[in-house]
Amino acid sequence: SKKQAEKAVHQKKEQSKTKCRKARRRHINLVAEFNHRQRKNIWLETHIWHAKRFHMVKKWGYCLGNSPTEKCYRACYRAMTKQCLLQDLSYYCCLELKGKENELLKQLARICSIDTGLTFQEASCLSGRFEGSLNLYRADRYPEDMLGPVTFIWKPRDGSENRQLWIWVHPALKQDILRELKAIFQCSEPEEICVSEPVTTSIQEEKQVEVVTSLGNKRKKKDKEGEKAVPVKKIIGDGTRDPFQSYSWIARTTGIAISDRSMEILRYRLIGPLSHSVLTETLKAASVQTV
Repeated sequence: SKKQAEKAVHQKKEQSKTKCRKARRRHINLVAEFNHRQRKNIWLETHIWHAKRFHMVKKWGYCLGNSPTEKCYRACYRAMTKQCLLQDLSYYCCLELKGKENELLKQLARICSIDTGLTFQEASCLSGRFEGSLNLYRADRYPEDMLGPVTFIWKPRDGSENRQLWIWVHPALKQDILRELKAIFQCSEPEEICVSEPVTTSIQEEKQVEVVTSLGNKRKKKDKEGEKAVPVKKIIGDGTRDPFQSYSWIARTTGIAISDRSMEILRYRLIGPLSHSVLTETLKAASVQTV
């Protein structure tokens, strides 16, 4: 038995030398590893790129790039003034409202005021052509009890009276604003079709994915049935939302639905004179087919 143990150790050393250090250190399931590492602080989709170049900070339930590790101020300034600079603003929370236009506007008028400038009813914004920004207040409390600044985008009209509105809020303000929206629209019942799926935990991952290692062979991932393992799902949610709880609510009387779309709709900011050129080269218009 002693000889067999020594032989196994010798074979293990020989096998480890056949692979480079990068291959030996590579995690078998990167998605499972990333999910495990971002349990407390959610990563943006650009996290790996930022983590290699920025000092990261933990704020509002996210892991965000705070300052660059290199002196790239001149490069950033050059990009903003002559080219294009992109910022990842996906940590901003998106609240989606669906329902009849007149019902939405009637209740939204209670949490903003025309005295401060634009409202949700501004014609250019209501058509869906432009994004608007305003300050929100608690219902019927203006000019007191301000909730904070938000930006909003209406989905363009499609001929129906039902409209769709996206409100973008800072994560520090999300809970208060969401609570106020649910109160004015009386959206208390969770919408059954929108209950989020539980995130796979590390214990479940270990049970689901079995790593079969054999000397001299490639490592293979197998599940309980022995078939090819199904990749672990990416975390859906954000630092301000519990992935095990409902994230969509509906009012049975009016049919208005409120959904928390944080980290489901990404948001990027392009700054610089070449921003439109970058967008036109990146995004290709689809051919619209009319029935």
